Amino acid sequence: MGNISRYMLKSLFLFTFFAMLSGVLYNSTDTAAVGESFSGELTAAHNKYRVDLGIPPLVWSQILAKDAQKWADYLALRGGRSLMHSPDSERENQGENLWMGSAGHYSLTQMVDRWGAEKKYFVYGKFPYVSTTGRWTDVGHYTQVIWKDTKEVGCAKSTAGGYDILVCRYSPPGNYMSMKPY
Repeated sequence: MGNISRYMLKSLFLFTFFAMLSGVLYNSTDTAAVGESFSGELTAAHNKYRVDLGIPPLVWSQILAKDAQKWADYLALRGGRSLMHSPDSERENQGENLWMGSAGHYSLTQMVDRWGAEKKYFVYGKFPYVSTTGRWTDVGHYTQVIWKDTKEVGCAKSTAGGYDILVCRYSPPGNYMSMKPY
């Protein structure tokens, strides 16, 4: 009986230790629980760039937000120190923007504004010839935000390794070759 009690106590301690450790190193923002302040701020942050161009505003999609949450959580579980786009097979007919920065130092609007800042390199034309630098990747987040045919957005945030990770998904996706953003 003594050996079983020590084993159970040790197991309980290890389980509690690792559960606490994972809570410190990884935090997921359940977008469904956060509600309108999260979705409203992110939608408004996107739409200010669209309104400037006379493009219809995006509407929030909880389905896209749930898909984005899965990927944000995956990136966080990998340590939160690097970004990579999800495979096309996991985001069928969805565009994706990724952002990462020091945890707790940026508002949701500031995160989207980093994509909006790419506007300074944007030139109107057919994709991929949309950048003053000659590299569409310098404006690809911005062009996804303003892509005229995109109607919905859904985003999610996770935190890990001292970084916040924002994933936004878009439907229909943008950045199609040989097409103009608007």
